[in-house]
Amino acid sequence: MQRRQFITTIAAGAAVASPTLRTAHAQAITLHGAVQFADDHAFTKALVRFEELVKKYYGKPINFVLHKNSELGLEKQYFEYMAQGKAVDYGIVSPAHMSTFSKAAPFIDAPFLFRDLAHWNKVLDSDILKPIADEVAKNAEVMLIGYAGGGTRNIFVNKPVRNLAEMKGLKVRVQGAPIWSRTFSAIGMSPTVIAYNEVYNAIQNNVIAAGENEAAGVEAMKFYEVAPQLSMTQHAITIRPICFSGKTFAKLPKDLQDAIVKAGKEAGAYGRQVESSEDSAKLDALEKAGKLKRVPFADRDAMKKLADPVMDAYAKEIGADQIFAKINNLK
Repeated sequence: MQRRQFITTIAAGAAVASPTLRTAHAQAITLHGAVQFADDHAFTKALVRFEELVKKYYGKPINFVLHKNSELGLEKQYFEYMAQGKAVDYGIVSPAHMSTFSKAAPFIDAPFLFRDLAHWNKVLDSDILKPIADEVAKNAEVMLIGYAGGGTRNIFVNKPVRNLAEMKGLKVRVQGAPIWSRTFSAIGMSPTVIAYNEVYNAIQNNVIAAGENEAAGVEAMKFYEVAPQLSMTQHAITIRPICFSGKTFAKLPKDLQDAIVKAGKEAGAYGRQVESSEDSAKLDALEKAGKLKRVPFADRDAMKKLADPVMDAYAKEIGADQIFAKINNLK
């Protein structure tokens, strides 16, 4: 752990200068990105596409350095670095890590928010989420320039969970945003917040019995090794914003700013297409290899019914009730 912190500190210090200062000894601006995963993950593919599109639309020399495999820490750190204008200029970050700056941000990634992938895509192609992006930009100085994601989240567990009765009291890891703990508690589980990179060991050591994630995460983090039963709850469809540091953005030339905004939106759409289309294929491959078993879940509608009052109350509490209503009313 000390070694990871030391590496992160060194990396942060190396990239602390603004883009303008980085070009003092070179002609081209250099932008630093970060992602927790390797080349084959949908997030990495989306950020690589972002780089390609910026180069295309900018049309001038520019350098990109994408730090992969959690080289600069986890998404929570990426967002903090972007807010500070150092170490990371762009990256993909779960909305759960934006709650300090916007109470409404984690709500866009909440359980049972979307009816299906078609509904999810319509929401992301509309301006419904703009008030949240504006709040994050104002309070954190981090821009949400595109929306990736698209993985359907299920519960990976070390024993078969087929219905609400078997789910009762299940010790499950959830994201840090309060809506996750509240909805899962209402459903009858025993949720606990644990850092993403500690989930594997927590299940292995019987601290928890389960977690919840999309196929790409289950595969990348090898959660199937300690929790090979995948309960098909289909409780959420992910939204993973492509973020860009507002402090960095303000120091860039106008034509590069325009290229970044345009590329972000397109790269987000590309990332959604990649992840949503790969979801089933990844699970098929893992199951065929005998690494996990998909367990049908009989009570998804009942699960949603228990979560709905919590969602309604939370939306009012954080001032997202109008956004929630617009999402529900979008046909």
